Amino acid sequence: MKKYVAYGIGAALVDTEIKVEDSELVQMNVDKGMMTLVDGERQAELLSHLEGHLVKASHASGGSAGNSMIATAQFGGPTFMSCKVANDADGDIYIADLEAAGVDHCLNGEREEGTTGKCLVLISPDAERSMNSHLAISETLSVEQLVPDAITRSEYLYIEGYQVTSATGRAAAIRAREIAEEAGVKTAISFSDPGMVEFFREGMEEMVGQRVNLVFCNEAEALGWGQTDNLEVAIEKLKQVADTFVITRGSEGALTFDGSSLAEIPPHRVQAVDSNGAGDMFAGAFLYALSRGEDFPTAGRFASLAAGRVVANYGPRLPAADYPALRAEFFGD
Repeated sequence: MKKYVAYGIGAALVDTEIKVEDSELVQMNVDKGMMTLVDGERQAELLSHLEGHLVKASHASGGSAGNSMIATAQFGGPTFMSCKVANDADGDIYIADLEAAGVDHCLNGEREEGTTGKCLVLISPDAERSMNSHLAISETLSVEQLVPDAITRSEYLYIEGYQVTSATGRAAAIRAREIAEEAGVKTAISFSDPGMVEFFREGMEEMVGQRVNLVFCNEAEALGWGQTDNLEVAIEKLKQVADTFVITRGSEGALTFDGSSLAEIPPHRVQAVDSNGAGDMFAGAFLYALSRGEDFPTAGRFASLAAGRVVANYGPRLPAADYPALRAEFFGD
């Protein structure tokens, strides 16, 4: 048995969640439901406009792969995270959150001066999240943050698709995949956001390489990858680059493909208030279930349950005590 269920690589961001009206998104020229990269000045401008709207403490660690690695670890599957934070208070908080969740990481050495990345998450009445991310020092994540020994001791390498926006981050993701492939470690990638597939397609193809073992994407990302509006066509396109995959479909549930057959995963009906972190939780729970030896449909049902619990609450994660309770509820242990 490997030491880690998964080794994640991605941006380390500190989240600030703010509840907004759709009209405010229009006023601020924010693309609804998308992740937009912004500089510090633009992020400060948005925060100034939204003063008084805070619904979640600003000091909460986020980042897609980080959320997934924390979820897997909290369910009971050890994980490792490669990311980059600065020598500042937010960096301290991010490391503390990883360690509290039991996630090993590459951040034990001296940290550079600078600013830890931040993500402004705007939550509209329909629970959709619109993200404005200032990567800051995360943009310089590079091969220097890789720990090859930890990659080779993992069942899966999990690559966050957002790394495609950074030249050094993309290079690190590609090198991590090469290390994993050489060691026989399974490779997984999340497409992360429709914009990543649409605007950074060439870089995403480089990160995928010849083929990966597992792709996580939502329906919009799948259609974007297939350059089609037909889901069946998109599925066939995914089969060309992935042995297996998962397509999440929001209130419609999900589809899983285990290499031979597709399975429809029913949704867990909840009163959604915040979709931030739903896909991250799905991936983390899915990887945990696979580590138990569960089949894809079972892993999908567990991941759907976990993601449903997240969207019913504000924030990208659940309280620590909820993870073992959810595991026991579903698996009976």
